[in-house]
Amino acid sequence: MQILAGTCSHQDATKLQDPSQDDSPKEQNGVPQDDRPRKRHILLRIDSLIDSTVWNAGFRLGVWWEDITIFFRRFRVRGWKKAVFEVLGEGMTWGTAGSVLMLALALPAFEDTKGNWRAQSDFAVTFLDRYGNEIGHRGIIHEDSVPVDELPDTLVKAVLATEDRRFFDHYGIDFLGLARAMTVNARAGGVVQGGSTLTQQLAKNLFLSNERTIERKIKEAFLAVWLECNLSKKEILRLYLDRAYMGGGTFGAAAASQFYFGKNITDINLAESAMLAGLFKAPARYAPHVNLPAARARANEVLTNLVQGGLMTEGQVIAARLNPATVIDRAEVRAPDFFLDWAFDETRRIAGPFAQHSLVVRTTIDTSLQQAAEDSVESSLRQYGETYKVKQGAMVMVENGGAVRAMVGGRDYGESQFNRATKALRQPGSSFKVYTYTAAMETGLKPESTISDAPITWRGWSPQNYSKGSYSGRVTLLTAIAKSINTVPVRLAKDVLGTEVIAETAKKMGVETPIRTDKTMPLGTSEVTVLDQATAYAVFPAGGMQSRRHGISQILNYDGDILYDFNRDEPPAKRVVSEQANAKMNYMLTQIPIIGTARKAALDNGIVAGGKTGTTQAYRDAWFIGFTGDYTTAVWFGNDDYTSTHNMTGGSLPAMAFKRLMDYAEQGIEHKPIPGIDNPLPGPDKKKKDAAVAAAKPTDENALPPLVRPRSLSSEVTRLLKSIGEKFDTAPPLKVPAELPGKVAELDPQPTGTIVKGGRDAGR
Repeated sequence: MQILAGTCSHQDATKLQDPSQDDSPKEQNGVPQDDRPRKRHILLRIDSLIDSTVWNAGFRLGVWWEDITIFFRRFRVRGWKKAVFEVLGEGMTWGTAGSVLMLALALPAFEDTKGNWRAQSDFAVTFLDRYGNEIGHRGIIHEDSVPVDELPDTLVKAVLATEDRRFFDHYGIDFLGLARAMTVNARAGGVVQGGSTLTQQLAKNLFLSNERTIERKIKEAFLAVWLECNLSKKEILRLYLDRAYMGGGTFGAAAASQFYFGKNITDINLAESAMLAGLFKAPARYAPHVNLPAARARANEVLTNLVQGGLMTEGQVIAARLNPATVIDRAEVRAPDFFLDWAFDETRRIAGPFAQHSLVVRTTIDTSLQQAAEDSVESSLRQYGETYKVKQGAMVMVENGGAVRAMVGGRDYGESQFNRATKALRQPGSSFKVYTYTAAMETGLKPESTISDAPITWRGWSPQNYSKGSYSGRVTLLTAIAKSINTVPVRLAKDVLGTEVIAETAKKMGVETPIRTDKTMPLGTSEVTVLDQATAYAVFPAGGMQSRRHGISQILNYDGDILYDFNRDEPPAKRVVSEQANAKMNYMLTQIPIIGTARKAALDNGIVAGGKTGTTQAYRDAWFIGFTGDYTTAVWFGNDDYTSTHNMTGGSLPAMAFKRLMDYAEQGIEHKPIPGIDNPLPGPDKKKKDAAVAAAKPTDENALPPLVRPRSLSSEVTRLLKSIGEKFDTAPPLKVPAELPGKVAELDPQPTGTIVKGGRDAGR
């Protein structure tokens, strides 16, 4: 210790004598030199702490996982048990994934169950056509429907034996019945037996459409389970019997019983029950007022089902086999069912807030035009369906002003109640180009303005014309739309307009379906409905004003009180296209049936018509939407499963169907001009000349004969009667002078004391 002390003292003395030996902190760049090792030491400790913490955490996690592994090894199976558990494990994995996927697909359907879906049964609506004639009914008063316990036992058994024998044993989905149906169909090589339960059919009737897609079937299955959770079996059966379409424009077994047999549903016998039960499968095919032999054959199958299902014996049904049901002799009823379904939805939307739900609705439908429209679609499909490999069509006719005069939602309402005119979303093809050209006209371009028809690439997309590889160089906008050139609207969208402007133009003109604004939109890749197209094109003959499509003109209660009037309660039409742009579009569109792609749509007797064709990729959809000064008609043909047709374009079958209907509609009426067209109305000389030219043309042996509209009153007499009616409506009330009441009392033995009214009530 002394040596150390002495040494220290000597070193200290040396430092005092030689300042260069001083070990006090030095500064370098203003930082003490001994702080730098200290900071490195701190950083090393932090790094060490992090490394050790991470390593310890990983080590402990490994120990924990090893403990878990050792624990579960106790439950490990070997041999054949291992294979079973592997299969079960994979099944659970895929089952979970499939359940999540199916639930995701079903969620949109469950949105419908959030509302008051029972409220539709609160409406009972009688529909009238535009002239006041009764055309059909929709809805049912819940309290007036017959309880299941009061229905004939024979009807309930017949329905269950035919539609769902295990109805009281399953929970919405019958897996045994589905397996049996698949087996039978496999043996038959086609669909001969359905696997849907009665609950699934009710779910489809309440919430879904008849569209044949996998997505719909998944939704149907989930909704069937939902119905089983929320309703009793009796409630499900009653709703099914009340809502099903039974042919002849009737819905529900009770209405069908009155229509076919003139009986209350509680009074029908076994033979009649069997005939009603046979209608659920295909009401149009087995409706007894249309095909009585087929209806009786189907009823015999139902009786066989009763025996095979063990619900009755052969001895109990033999009398019904020997004495089949007889029906009331009725003419075939051609109710506008697709239109009535749409009008019923509109009625519920408008009349929802009303206290009364038993209503009389005056619609805009014209039954004469409706039958002509149905004939136009059906005859076109019957004659040319095999040639073009097309099975379905839809058509909507709108009068100038927005009133829907005809609506065809499909070929056969009895086979499929899915309304392709209002619900089917299909690509419009080139018929969508009118919105691009209308927006271009609004910017100041003219029909004679030129633009380049040349190859174009936009965001990596290079559209081609119908004749691939063929381009015309500089062309006018009139030529571009008449020949339906594809590059021109794309160039307008890219360099002049933008897709947002085109979408806004379509929306203002009446397209209610949401429109995508991607680069392909100018060529009609964004889906629309037939009703959308008819609404938008009706702006052109209206001079650029809104068409205000509507199918309901008045809603009344049974006391005659007007609860809703379209002209009174709806806002007036707004201008959506300027007069200048509208006149330019009308000029171009009326040239298309003359020099363009729609020459088969040119009307007879000099009637000026305009319109645009549309054909989608692979010929899946074919359109023609055209108009005169009086009517606008949209026509679509295609297949429900989106399969391609055989080279069918919008200028072929759709244009011919348009011409067939419009030639009929334009007969015997006072024509209105198309705004912006020179000499829009044919004179007498023009009609005679066109008739002579048409007579000189060679006739097509395969062409359908034209429809002839029955004449009741000439246009001059009709115009005179309308003016008289308007004068009656505006005439002031008549007042009885003071000196006349006594004389009136002598003439009227039961004076009412009321003032005699003017207008149409006078003289009643």
